[in-house]
Amino acid sequence: MSSFPVCVICLLFLVDLVCAKQVCSEQDVLEYLNLTRDNEKFTTCRPALDWTHPTIVYFDIYLYGILSMIEKSRIFVPLLWMCMSWNNERISWDPKDFCDITSVTLPTEMLWKPDLYVHEMSEREDGPLNPYLYITHDGNVKMEDDHKIVSTCIMNVHKFPFDTQKCHITVSSISYSDKEIKLIPASNSSKATKVARESILTMGEWEFLNISVSLQNESYEGETYDRIKYTISLRRMPLMHFINFQLPILFFLVLDLASFFIPDRGEKLCFKVTVLLGISVLLLILNDILPSKSHRCPLIAVYVVVIFSFMLLSLLETILVVYLININSEQDAKEVQRPDDHNSDTDNRKTDSNDCICYSGVEAPLDSLMLKEIYSKESMNDVQLLQLILEELQTIKQTLVPDTLKAKTDQIYWLGLAKCINRVFFAVYLISVSLFLVFIVQESKAE
Repeated sequence: MSSFPVCVICLLFLVDLVCAKQVCSEQDVLEYLNLTRDNEKFTTCRPALDWTHPTIVYFDIYLYGILSMIEKSRIFVPLLWMCMSWNNERISWDPKDFCDITSVTLPTEMLWKPDLYVHEMSEREDGPLNPYLYITHDGNVKMEDDHKIVSTCIMNVHKFPFDTQKCHITVSSISYSDKEIKLIPASNSSKATKVARESILTMGEWEFLNISVSLQNESYEGETYDRIKYTISLRRMPLMHFINFQLPILFFLVLDLASFFIPDRGEKLCFKVTVLLGISVLLLILNDILPSKSHRCPLIAVYVVVIFSFMLLSLLETILVVYLININSEQDAKEVQRPDDHNSDTDNRKTDSNDCICYSGVEAPLDSLMLKEIYSKESMNDVQLLQLILEELQTIKQTLVPDTLKAKTDQIYWLGLAKCINRVFFAVYLISVSLFLVFIVQESKAE
């Protein structure tokens, strides 16, 4: 009786020894499944034992980076981690027969894979792809890989740089209809957004908002195909654009308004031309930023063009005012020149002794007939002499005063007109610019 427990213990020890010596590898699983690179049963056909049963493919996308978004060429380049899984009905094994091996890693070319593609992709990927996939003992196949997708994106730059963009990543099968492959998103919108916010590494000048996931159907040549559409919403961070572009234009506008207080018209004209050239340089920069085609005119283009137009009108108004002031200056010069000409004629006549006579120390020209009559009558008394002189002065006044008064009136008219135009234009200019800036701010905030 005492030897029986010893035998039982020895038997158990031998069993444990045999089990401990059992060695398994993933190659044993592949040999059991007859998985080789040349086995067309696993590589060419959809893995369904009954062809009427569609293969359900679970697809998921994780966004972890935004490399660039180019408005000029409408290119969106995200970094995506794509994961898809499906069931291969031809693959199964009992883990107990292979030392509890539940999953195996093997090259991708050894099994059939869904022919999924991205509709918006504009360039083929040139980087290396993951060469392996994973299978489990119950036939589940999982394939993961990271992708740099160069895709097209329809961008709305109407509110640039305060815009929000929505770019789409649409995935579907090329040759399998929904009767053969059914696509199902593995994650809903909230889960995809949460994972992206936790894993995103780089965003550049963009701020990630959310990802919207939707399952759609499209018909082509009588067949219906499943497709999963991921809508990635991004918002531009406008600080650098505002500081480097919009703020300098606003400074130029303030300088143009301040130029109305420059007293020297010539310096004012040169200053306005310089400011206008500065705006022209910023227009060239804007042309390189914005796309060449857009359904709606960008607000920033309206902002720059209208301000440029305001400054152009301001320059034309300055040219007009300078022209009116120059007319006034020319009339002043003519008025100054007339007395000089009269004095020079008087001096010339004084130098000629034959043409001038002197009475009581006063020289007078002999051209006047009245004066000749005065000096010809020696018996004329002083009252009559003064009366004749008064008549002569009235004659001279009637000749000179109308021209002088007309010249002075013209000078006052042109100078007053220039000042009036300048004041009215400045008031209208200031009000118009203020209303326009308020309009731009409201439009940029509107949905």
